[in-house]
Amino acid sequence: MAGRVAGKIKLQTVDELLGVPEIAGTQEIELGRIHAFPNHPFKVLDDERMDTLVESIRENGILNQVIVRPDKNGDYEMISGHRRLHAAGIVGLSKIPAIVKEMSDDEAIIKMVDANIQREEILPSEKAFAYKMKLEAMKRTAGRPTKENACHNGTHLRSDQELALQVGDSARSIQRYIRLTELIPELLECIDNKKLGLVIAVDLSYLDVQVQKWVYEYFKENGFLKQVQVEALKNHSNLSNASQHMIITILNEALPKKSTAAKVSLSEKKLDKYFPPHYSAKDRENVIIQLLEQWSTQQAQE
Repeated sequence: MAGRVAGKIKLQTVDELLGVPEIAGTQEIELGRIHAFPNHPFKVLDDERMDTLVESIRENGILNQVIVRPDKNGDYEMISGHRRLHAAGIVGLSKIPAIVKEMSDDEAIIKMVDANIQREEILPSEKAFAYKMKLEAMKRTAGRPTKENACHNGTHLRSDQELALQVGDSARSIQRYIRLTELIPELLECIDNKKLGLVIAVDLSYLDVQVQKWVYEYFKENGFLKQVQVEALKNHSNLSNASQHMIITILNEALPKKSTAAKVSLSEKKLDKYFPPHYSAKDRENVIIQLLEQWSTQQAQE
């Protein structure tokens, strides 16, 4: 059972954290009657973790009921359990155990995010949209501040500060993640795949959508995008009427210039013609320097 562990220590389940009723209120609902939460920010992928979940359901069934809320059409909207619903469909189940809970749109957003944000592996894009959705819902439902969101000096927390305490990220970090929602999907995928860093991504988010598309094409073609290049774009006086050629020029000119200093290499075989065998490398270097100084002096006198 969900609440039973060794030593009679009772841990809170996701259901309990979300404040839903005990398992006695579970209903068997047809999979086709449950639809995904609108703009659900957490990806449901057919990866190894999904394979493990599918095998678990085949062997043991659905151990933890999903949480849904009724919609206006007589069906249900998923709050917590998108991965379990997907896995149940793969297994071939027709119904899934679910707890039905009435809640407002903003309550549903907050509880949906809370049920997923503590997962071990969260992609930057998932954090970005989850934080944005929950923060906006928290602002709409803020109303009168409660004792729970009061600071020690009697003042009240901003919504982003309150969210920071809940999720364990700083308010600044939360705002940086939310900036990622302004990226085009192609660049956002590069962040998820760790091809681009978070700092560069935040700077890119301030650029116009068309400029972002050209930057992505540049990155895809050249295989790199450096912070100094992105800063050059961000600090440019006017990109409102920029062309793709202009963007490429800015990116290229921002790169450090390669040194054009001439490099002279003298092989040991060449030097052996002019030095006795017992001369060390240091001896040879001293002679060469002396001769160069004499030559330089002669050039200055001519």
